[in-house]
Amino acid sequence: MQEWGPGPEALRTPRAAGLAGVVFALLLAAMIVLVRLGLPEGADAASLQRAPSPGRHTALRTALELVPFAGIFFLWFIGAVRAHVGAVEDKFVATVFLGSGLVFTAMMFGAAATAGAVLVVAPRPGTLTPPAAWDFGRHLAYALMTDYAMRMAAVFVSSMSVIGHRLGVLPRWLTIVGFLSAVTLLFVSSNVPWAELVFPFWSLLLSLHILVVSHRDRARPAAG
Repeated sequence: MQEWGPGPEALRTPRAAGLAGVVFALLLAAMIVLVRLGLPEGADAASLQRAPSPGRHTALRTALELVPFAGIFFLWFIGAVRAHVGAVEDKFVATVFLGSGLVFTAMMFGAAATAGAVLVVAPRPGTLTPPAAWDFGRHLAYALMTDYAMRMAAVFVSSMSVIGHRLGVLPRWLTIVGFLSAVTLLFVSSNVPWAELVFPFWSLLLSLHILVVSHRDRARPAAG
């Protein structure tokens, strides 16, 4: 209705962008899983001197191919959230929300570029690559993904939860899940493997909520 904007065009945008948020959540989750499988975080020095299995190479290359699409859909997801909030959003929190989302995208691309460099220096069959080259790239990729990107994701999630709580545009259960997800991403993701999957899970919940609300608002005039 009015909080969505003046006309049917404004009603269609959040619905389409909400679908983009669902796609982003699925792509990001797939990318995280494939990176975890392709670049084992706890590989020892002996394994660094052996050629990675073809399965790991395939998993990592697939993850790298998903990153640009995940970034594109994430930008659409940001647009969906801002359209869902409407013109009554708090400018300060909205700026933090938008800025953290853009920095997260940059960190995600940086982690992907580093992982791609790791593939270039990976040991070839019958040869040895100095462990430092593989080890450095692997640690840098994980630092960008878990230490920096996920902490920006925590700011993104917490700012959205604050907006949802202040303006009442999100149900209470979703704001609680958001705050818990932000705490997990901020303090746990860098120490607990796979904890970064909390972010795509929260993104999926929020996108589905936007889709449900958009569908209700579209059906309401017809029902009345």
